[in-house]
Amino acid sequence: MKTTLDEMQAFVAVVDTGSLTGAAELLGMTVSATSRALGRLEEKLQTTLLRRTTRRLELTEEGATFLEHARTILDSVDAAEEQMAARRMRPAGRLRVDAATPFMLHVLVPLIEGFRARYPDVELELNSNEGITDLIEKRTDVALRIGVLKDSTLHARLVGTSRIRVLASPAYLARHGTPAGPEELGQHVLLGFNQPETLNDWPLRDTDGCTLRIRPTIASSSGETLRQMALADLGIVCLSDFMTREDRANGRLVQLFPEQTLDVLQPINAVYYRNTALAARITCFVDHVVAVLGKRPFEA
Repeated sequence: MKTTLDEMQAFVAVVDTGSLTGAAELLGMTVSATSRALGRLEEKLQTTLLRRTTRRLELTEEGATFLEHARTILDSVDAAEEQMAARRMRPAGRLRVDAATPFMLHVLVPLIEGFRARYPDVELELNSNEGITDLIEKRTDVALRIGVLKDSTLHARLVGTSRIRVLASPAYLARHGTPAGPEELGQHVLLGFNQPETLNDWPLRDTDGCTLRIRPTIASSSGETLRQMALADLGIVCLSDFMTREDRANGRLVQLFPEQTLDVLQPINAVYYRNTALAARITCFVDHVVAVLGKRPFEA
């Protein structure tokens, strides 16, 4: 006999609240019904998920393993229901979106017209921020974040990955010479970030065989500022493909050391707190971004 969603919900609620009473209140059930659901689940799985003591309920090793699977299943069901609701309903209201300036300008802005045509009742508020935004503090509904995520409390959906490359303008190279290898970069003007320092890790090997961390000659907090300086022939830069694809295609920027460049891909995720009131707006926005960008959006 297979387990049911109700039984998994009861189990997760008991773990989250720490008691049968708390779980019953959370689920709108009686304590006895919650206890029976938990009992049926353990009987079907033929294992003990929770040890009951006089003071508290404690997860067994099997319970901890099943809890991880149960949460994944319930989250998937919630996501599927939200997507269906977004298709069935006509989302409306304000949606606050945050992204770093380069991603906002090069990726999101070109998608806004199509989104507005499909969802005219959603009022978009677009905010740019070069650092990591606290979604609650900044009253942000969904943020597009580049790089490895650190906040495990957020729900995330991968939008795509983007390769980073070392670039310079033809005019800069004509004036200052093209470095023959990474070891010659110290003789050039290097354009980099003032924070965080990890953004100055370029996809090359140093003399010790480690990832090359450069010391910027000119630093900025904004990738778009660095791009504009590179286009103005001011130095060598390392930027993500999503913001330089057209520059490389038309020759305004050229890649240095293509044979020595490591295959470094930056993940780009849409992140948000699960909020039922906003679910349809968030889902339709992220679905639109993913659908328009495609499976490998920034490869070139």
